[in-house]
Amino acid sequence: MRSDCPVNFAVEILGDKWSLVIMRDIMFWGKRTYGALLDRDEGISTNILAARLEYLEEQGLIRRKPDPKDKRKERFAATERGIDLIPIIVEMVAWSAKHEGWHALGPKGLPGQMRLIRRAVNTKNKFPTIEKFKEKVRKGGFIFEDFAP
Repeated sequence: MRSDCPVNFAVEILGDKWSLVIMRDIMFWGKRTYGALLDRDEGISTNILAARLEYLEEQGLIRRKPDPKDKRKERFAATERGIDLIPIIVEMVAWSAKHEGWHALGPKGLPGQMRLIRRAVNTKNKFPTIEKFKEKVRKGGFIFEDFAP
């Protein structure tokens, strides 16, 4: 029998090592292609990436479309259901910053992400809410596009 607990339901969909990392890369870093998602510090294998992308699509968190420049390639984007994960990912970053030894993770790790989130929130003395982040992703952008290397 399946549990009717909302936490259990979320863990069933998002509780593997890769789902939220892939969603982060799509929505926060603008990684839209298989190659861009594969070329990340976490070192996901090709077969796991392919399986997770298929699963995330089945769960309605992402959609894939042909790349407008090269029809042989596909591009991935978050759906509205996926975009609703933005506050969860932001809170996970904040939790990690509070509880993990983030000073030891280096500039690409947690400190860098926290600085980017703070900069994105404080840009030009405007204070975007999570809803502004969501709107940016809905329009085809990504959260850190103003700060991407």
